[in-house]
Amino acid sequence: MRIFSPLYDKVLKLSRHRHAPYYLGGLSFAESSFFPIPPDVVLAPMALAHPEKALNYALLTTLASVAGGLLGYLIGYFAFEMIQPWLVESRYHEAYLKSKEWFAAWGFWAIFIAGFSPIPYKVFTITAGVIGMALLPFLFASLIGRGARFYLVALLMSYGGPQMQHQLRKYVDGIGWATVAILIVGVVTWKLV
Repeated sequence: MRIFSPLYDKVLKLSRHRHAPYYLGGLSFAESSFFPIPPDVVLAPMALAHPEKALNYALLTTLASVAGGLLGYLIGYFAFEMIQPWLVESRYHEAYLKSKEWFAAWGFWAIFIAGFSPIPYKVFTITAGVIGMALLPFLFASLIGRGARFYLVALLMSYGGPQMQHQLRKYVDGIGWATVAILIVGVVTWKLV
């Protein structure tokens, strides 16, 4: 079933739009505090479409993401009581509890790992505010973690060029279904553990 390749074509087309950097910045900001779609899905095609601007896109994504992370921190610090009922009912509650454990065990490194990895960074930004993590280490870990992730994506895409674009288009449906399978296995494993 080929549902990912039409989506890939649409995102690639949108990545060439003159307002694409604004979409990328807005998505990066929103994803770090409340939105579920990661900015990589827009950053990667934009870096493919304009390899000469890939590092600028990575910088934009990083700064907007850290700014959104700061909003998440402020939500956790000042307004956690307002969002707690929603959090308890949402699919993020277990991740929130796990993130508190991570902060207790690793502190600064928890936000760095969340910034770089595909685990929900937004949960860690809110938790950092709830526990009152010092703001400068929070921002530093976020800048390094998010920056490393987004620069890696942008560099891989820009160096791959048209050949990478062709290969991605060729295998995007397989990659999409494999990602869905991995997510399902991950969620099931998380629930069982």
